[in-house]
Amino acid sequence: MMLLVDTGNTHIEIGLYDQQTFVDSWRIATGVHRTEDEMMAFIYQCLRMRNLDPGVIEDMAIASVVPNITQIFSRLSEKYFQKAPLIVNHQLDLGVTIDYDPPHSVGADRICGAVAALEKHKKTCLIVDFGTATTLDVITAEGVYLGGAIAPGLETASHGLYARASKLPKISLEVPQRVIGKNTEESMQSGVMIGNVKMIDGLIGAMKNELPDDPAVIATGGLSRVIAPESQYIEHVDLNLVLDGLMIIYQRNKL
Repeated sequence: MMLLVDTGNTHIEIGLYDQQTFVDSWRIATGVHRTEDEMMAFIYQCLRMRNLDPGVIEDMAIASVVPNITQIFSRLSEKYFQKAPLIVNHQLDLGVTIDYDPPHSVGADRICGAVAALEKHKKTCLIVDFGTATTLDVITAEGVYLGGAIAPGLETASHGLYARASKLPKISLEVPQRVIGKNTEESMQSGVMIGNVKMIDGLIGAMKNELPDDPAVIATGGLSRVIAPESQYIEHVDLNLVLDGLMIIYQRNKL
């Protein structure tokens, strides 16, 4: 078995795979001041919940946008599993071409999502990833990563209103039943949630107009299940897309 680590600015998702098969995943808040020992204690407890011993872990691969966390997991892998982990970057054999300037500025999570989407759908794909930022990425049927768009994530937008406006409350990230809110919470949910749907659909529609063929539109990330039913374009929800892409990249470079 192996551990796959998707490190974002807000959460870290740790996936457990048996060969190519997803087994389970666990999330923990990103904390740049944690040590490798603290992170291993979390992993140990997660494995024990499945009656697994850490000795079953054979290797580790990391997709990270937080350099400090990359270092923590690198030390963890070397200390506890006696192996240097595979760390995703643009110089690996990705099976795709990155048409982005500069190539190294593409987030590892965006690369993994594009790789997995192409592998699964075998056509041009547009991926919407709901994280700290909402990212939209396009990969062509020929395997060329074209780029995309980056917008504030739902939690980021909601927290920004709460933090910067003294009379606005925290809200639950739920889609309201109507656009015209009847109280402050409903009004904020309308602006953040429905506004986000309209923004995403607007970007997807504009991107589709720039593409020669009709893409498969895939959503991933924790809030994708909330937003996808409201979108006129999103066709698939794939919560393991980034981890699956990380596994594909690992197989191309480590096996």
